Amino acid sequence: MTTVIKQQDFIDSIYEGLQYISYYHPLDFLEALKKAYEREQNQPAKDAIAQILVNSKMCAMGHRPLCQDTGIVTAFVEIGMDVRFEGDMTVQEMVDEGTRRAYCDPDNPLRKSVLRDPAGDRVNTKDNTPAVVHISMVKGDKVTVKLASKGGGSENKSKLVMLNPSDSIVDWVLEQIPHMGAGWCPPGVIGLGIGGTMEKAAVMAKEALMDPVDIDELIKRGPKNADEKLRLELYDKINRLGIGAQGLGGLTTVVDVKIRSCPTHATSKPVALIPNCAASRHIDFTLDGSGPVNLVPPALSTWPDIDISNSKGARRVFLDNITREEINSWKVGETLLLNGTILTGRDAAHKRIADLLAAGKPLPDGVDFHGKFIYYVGPVPAVRDEVVGPAGPTTSTRMDKFVPMMLEQCGLMGMIGKADRGDEAVESIKKNKSVYLMAVGGAAYLVSKAIKKARILAFEDLGMEAIREFVVEDMPVTVAVDSEGNNIHKLGPAKWKDEIKRLNFKYID
Repeated sequence: MTTVIKQQDFIDSIYEGLQYISYYHPLDFLEALKKAYEREQNQPAKDAIAQILVNSKMCAMGHRPLCQDTGIVTAFVEIGMDVRFEGDMTVQEMVDEGTRRAYCDPDNPLRKSVLRDPAGDRVNTKDNTPAVVHISMVKGDKVTVKLASKGGGSENKSKLVMLNPSDSIVDWVLEQIPHMGAGWCPPGVIGLGIGGTMEKAAVMAKEALMDPVDIDELIKRGPKNADEKLRLELYDKINRLGIGAQGLGGLTTVVDVKIRSCPTHATSKPVALIPNCAASRHIDFTLDGSGPVNLVPPALSTWPDIDISNSKGARRVFLDNITREEINSWKVGETLLLNGTILTGRDAAHKRIADLLAAGKPLPDGVDFHGKFIYYVGPVPAVRDEVVGPAGPTTSTRMDKFVPMMLEQCGLMGMIGKADRGDEAVESIKKNKSVYLMAVGGAAYLVSKAIKKARILAFEDLGMEAIREFVVEDMPVTVAVDSEGNNIHKLGPAKWKDEIKRLNFKYID
């Protein structure tokens, strides 16, 4: 019997799904985060997970994005061979229309991050289309959609390799994880695709990340096949690296490892690794012709009650009259509460600044970095009474090559961003007696509440990449690299790799 799926029902379902996952964590992932929080023994990592959980609850209540990077849409669409669509649009066109509606929703606008002409002008499409759509025909009379929006922080740390048949997958993965840094915002999930051809492995890794977080169940019942054995081995060994939440060092780096595999050529072993961050966003739903999807909001009791208001031990600093001497007194790992004026800028803004300086031209009127801090952020558009939309930090390593220029030519005093810095950037920070502060990735809505005033100063045409001026009040950050070049993303994981051994901590009983 043929099932008729109305075009509008499909579009409405894509729209509803994308809005839903912008502000609701998958509940299985949320439960895993709660367990990670309860067992974490490294206080900075525990505090980071606390911020992620509090942010998650705030987003669920306020219906605003979990992360400022609302991603590029991926849809896996399985169409039963007894299904007929009523309408004249292709599946790609329907997904794109649902995406357009979701990202342009005036009540919860999402950040539009998709650029056309990726090797050329890189112009924003302004509606986050096109989506990446994978279509497969299956038996049956229903349509199943697996929907995700993947941000660049984690997705940009993906790895792809063609191993020799005799090479160890475990060894390769364990080699990659430390090199990924903290920009993928752990704790999260690692997805692996193994086998097929190179492009098949990548697609399987992506789809694997949509499978349920069920490592605890697997530990209890034991593995039944090679993939499950590999999942357990990697879950144990990755966590023993001690990288921890946000790369600060700690007990939990991954809450699960997901694997999909398929047959491959006798001389090949393609492997794709894609990390999923602490702002995990995906959902599955099925359409049977009875109407659009009905997504039920989770109960607020699902989230733990965590109080992060206690600023005991944090140093309150006032940036508008900060001195080099005060900055030199900050120590790596210390928690600061920032007050005063900061400027923003990320990839495109830094490139434009570099071009202006190279041409001997001045910076735009009103833009002066001397004695200032820059915050690497591309916020979500504000709604209603918001000063700014969710405004979490972006991955700082992308700005590493601009650090000497900003410190030495522009007079910048310090930087605020997400995750680690590369060795050359750290050396430049040390040389210039600067500092790098880390805000928590995956806590964008929470961070935005510390921003009391916001205005655009320059490069308005860059949209979310424009240079803004923020006035912040008690914005929490961690000193990640101090003026002596001490680096928490080196020190923390090294310490906790040893600490896990000392504690004889058991990930798998």
